[in-house]
Order: sequence, then C-alpha cells, then structure tokens
Amino acid sequence: MKDNSHTSEPLTYSVPDAGKRAGLGRKASYAAARRGEIPIIRLGSKMRVPAARWDRLLNEGQPTHAEEAGQEQREAREE
Repeated sequence: MKDNSHTSEPLTYSVPDAGKRAGLGRKASYAAARRGEIPIIRLGSKMRVPAARWDRLLNEGQPTHAEEAGQEQREAREE
C-alpha cells in the first residue's frame, strides 16, 4: 500500500471535491454518490471518496450497464 503521509496527495476527497473533478456541481455530486456512481466510504457521519479509486475511474472509465450485460452474455456463450 502506498504511504501518502509525507506527500500532498490526499487519500480521500469530499463528495463535492470528487464531483468537481468530474465536472459536477455539489447537488449532482451527492446524488451521484447516493446512486453509487461515485464510490464512497463512510467515516461516522462523513462520506469520503477514495482518491486512488476515483482517479482511476475517471482516467479509465467504467463499463456501462449495457457493456456489462454484453460481457456476461459473451462469457455465457463461451461456457
């Protein structure tokens, strides 16, 4: 695991800050987090976004539901 204690890279973002990185406003960011589109971890009553995971999702993207369904169908045919 990477030790970020001596760098300026945050381990987590606030939900609005994470959303801002994706071009979302505050309300849209919280709505996306509630829908599971922005990954969150809960620390007490706080919601935080794991920075490494969020940055990876933004850089690589994630499959849409249609792409996931197509992949499942391809795997089923191969068996």
